[in-house]
Amino acid sequence: MRSSNPVLNRLDETGRVEARVLGSRDVEPMTVDDVVVRTVGLLVVTGATAAVSWVVIPDVAWLGAALAGSALASIALVLVISLRGITNPVPIVGYALLQGLLLGVASRAFEQVYPGIVVQAVAGTFGVFLGMAALYRARVIRATPRLARLVIGTLLGIAVLSVVNLVSYLISGRPGLEVYSVSGEVGWLPYAFSVVAIIAGAFSFILDFDLVERSVLDGRPRRYAWLSAFGLLTGLVFLYWQLLRLLSYLRR
Repeated sequence: MRSSNPVLNRLDETGRVEARVLGSRDVEPMTVDDVVVRTVGLLVVTGATAAVSWVVIPDVAWLGAALAGSALASIALVLVISLRGITNPVPIVGYALLQGLLLGVASRAFEQVYPGIVVQAVAGTFGVFLGMAALYRARVIRATPRLARLVIGTLLGIAVLSVVNLVSYLISGRPGLEVYSVSGEVGWLPYAFSVVAIIAGAFSFILDFDLVERSVLDGRPRRYAWLSAFGLLTGLVFLYWQLLRLLSYLRR
């Protein structure tokens, strides 16, 4: 069976070929538990790095530019790992470390202005994740090719617009689709952009669950569990960012 996710069709074929070639070499296939363990491990790395950066990194004048550069590097890592189907844990753990750095510093800035917002964003992120997991398990929502094209197209569009918006902000100082400051008025466009991003991020979990299920059924080697865990981590991080930003809009 081909994946309902068109970006992963090539990866599906590669995984099946590897499973046939390596089947006689005593290579253990991946399991759902493998994905869970690696996902939890990546979340621990991200959370620990965020906690350290929250406490250690000072609030200096050049920090905004450094965070912007790190954000662009994170987007580049996501695209390279996803499109090339990288299963090496080194760049995946590197992404977790980089995102932890960003999350810690940005979350501290928002928390200082809006007390309790970080807890709300974290609760909302995992609430959406568990809700989508329940809907997928009950087969209320299925990873159809049409849904996959819609979600992937929307996420790619959001990524491109976010990069353009960030570069424009660094040059002109005007936020546009996304507001990077923690205070000040917000127009209707950033609200709409955040809502669309949150909906797309929520439905991306359906594609991630489909990838895990098909990878296990295809008997892919265990190292593919890293790629599945990476997909879940990026979805959680993306959703947290969007919820944090939207909650700050609502509390201004």
